[in-house]
Amino acid sequence: MSTPAPGRLYGVGLGPGDPNLMTLRAVQVIADADVVAYHSARHGRSIARSIAAAHLRPDHIEEALVYPVTTGTTDHPGGYQGAMDDFYAACAERLAAHLDAGRTVAVISEGDPLFYGSYMHMHKRLAHRYPTEVIPGVTSVSAASARLGAPLVEGEEVLTILPGTLPEEELTARLAATDSAVVMKLGRTFPAVRGALETSGRLAEARYVERATMEGERTGHLADTDPESVPYFAVAVVPSRVAALPVDAPAAGQAAVPAEEEAAAVPTGEVVVVGTGPAGPLWLTPETRGALAAAQDLVGYTTYLDRVPHRPGQIRHGSDNKVEAERAEFALDLARRGRRVAVVSGGDPGVFAMATAVLEAAAEGPYRDVPVRVLPGVTAANAAAARAGAPLGHDYAVISLSDRLKPWEVIAERLAAAARADLALALYNPGSRSRTWQVGKARDLLLEHRSPDTPVVLARDVGGPGERVRTVRLADLDPAEVDMRTLLIIGSSQTRTVRRTPDAPETVWTPRRYPEPTTGA
Repeated sequence: MSTPAPGRLYGVGLGPGDPNLMTLRAVQVIADADVVAYHSARHGRSIARSIAAAHLRPDHIEEALVYPVTTGTTDHPGGYQGAMDDFYAACAERLAAHLDAGRTVAVISEGDPLFYGSYMHMHKRLAHRYPTEVIPGVTSVSAASARLGAPLVEGEEVLTILPGTLPEEELTARLAATDSAVVMKLGRTFPAVRGALETSGRLAEARYVERATMEGERTGHLADTDPESVPYFAVAVVPSRVAALPVDAPAAGQAAVPAEEEAAAVPTGEVVVVGTGPAGPLWLTPETRGALAAAQDLVGYTTYLDRVPHRPGQIRHGSDNKVEAERAEFALDLARRGRRVAVVSGGDPGVFAMATAVLEAAAEGPYRDVPVRVLPGVTAANAAAARAGAPLGHDYAVISLSDRLKPWEVIAERLAAAARADLALALYNPGSRSRTWQVGKARDLLLEHRSPDTPVVLARDVGGPGERVRTVRLADLDPAEVDMRTLLIIGSSQTRTVRRTPDAPETVWTPRRYPEPTTGA
């Protein structure tokens, strides 16, 4: 007796709940299937089955895959995950028996079968063993957007989809960093999701959708939703920011400041000073990404503004690197007129950068009432140190060699003091086309207190296309090899180097343990 050819497995997406949103292919596959399988809780009711009920035949073999545990506890020795793993394995073998008998099996799943769908657990266990086809379905995300009448993303915006089961801090970071978001699996997670939306500054934008396209559908502002009323089948939606802009929003190059009568109607403005890190987007923090996305105006040195993606409706105000005070006052003046302004700085805005200029201007009378926030960024010293190893692993000092804002005598005095204290040094702004002698003077001064063999890290354009990091002896430091895009790290007496493999660059580190002072007899 010949063995029957194996049956075919289908993962069938049914859409978000309304049977009219099932695809023609889904209806066809269910009609042709021998076996229809669906997941359900212990009460036996299955949302997937209720969606597809009109297409089930009396002669269909129905396989109800009943979860052993949902929100309760389990005495399984492997805990919840162990119980679920055993359940999915048993379900897969039940379906495999039908497939081995030559029957066609349709595993139906609300939404899309491979988008947070229960079908995927069968797919992982069976698709490599049997002919398989997945029928996509309309997701709850698309349904929620449609029911709200709110676009999710436009242009180059980024949509982030999050499970509400993530820790609240993780949710906060991801919500702050994205343009648009959908948070799934609410129910008991709703208080944490609401807290994350509020902490990330997205609560006012957030909408609530419950049972989209199904009986009992509810929509509204998430901030107004009673936590006790939220079921599992609900989502939080933070829609497109671009879509929320008026169609006549000013384009880049138009007047940035609204007319006085319009200014009175917009919320109170603020200035957020952000650091972009030493290079491009990889160095941005989630909080900084969120602040840049939320800003109406970007103000900064043109080179730093070029690191920030263009967004429709935002206005960019670039300027030269030598007008920090004017730039700060301009940003504060925009905020006084109700604009949300991000002042863009390289590295960390509080390290030889724009935070000081903005706060200094904000201390003056006209701007005292303007809210100002400073968001940290990866500073060049830490980026360079990480590339080299850990040369700043112990106490260190940060000094700018630029004498544009302070006299060289002060710089030399501080270098000498730090050298006498045996601190590692991070030297910013070491040289430029108009300043060519400071590096040599600093080297000679440090050699009065440090060994000629002291390691010096030359880190140029860290994170950028021209990145080059290497280590030389202090005595061999050549000023001609240093420019404005280079940061210098001078080791202490304890700083060490090692070449861990013959072809590897030197690794530099300063031990955290400092030797005990010796005492005389």
